[in-house]
Amino acid sequence: MLATDRDALVCDLAETYHVLDLTALPVPLLATLAAGLRGDSRIRMRMEGEVITAREMMAAAALDRLTTLCWMQSRDGAHGRKRPPSVLDAISGKESGKQNGQAAKPVAFESPAAFHRTWAEITTKAR
Repeated sequence: MLATDRDALVCDLAETYHVLDLTALPVPLLATLAAGLRGDSRIRMRMEGEVITAREMMAAAALDRLTTLCWMQSRDGAHGRKRPPSVLDAISGKESGKQNGQAAKPVAFESPAAFHRTWAEITTKAR
């Protein structure tokens, strides 16, 4: 675990056991505490290659089913067009490319000015 991501292990041990100094513990105790971390801890998820928890996955899957059911009741759904994008695919990183002219992944901005510049570019293209 230390070799995979030391910072994630330190954060998980501090959060779960309030251990701030790993060097103060004997190695067998440290190994026992690390093995006892919950399945959705930072280090466990990093080691398993997961990006979202099981709870987040179930909530996104439920939301996808609900939006699909609502879409099926619409005129677009009756004709099989403009299907809503999958939230589960978006948060798990499986969605690629663009859909409906929009970026597939959410975009974060470092400042309000950066957001306003991007917004101005998008709105001038739409005209």
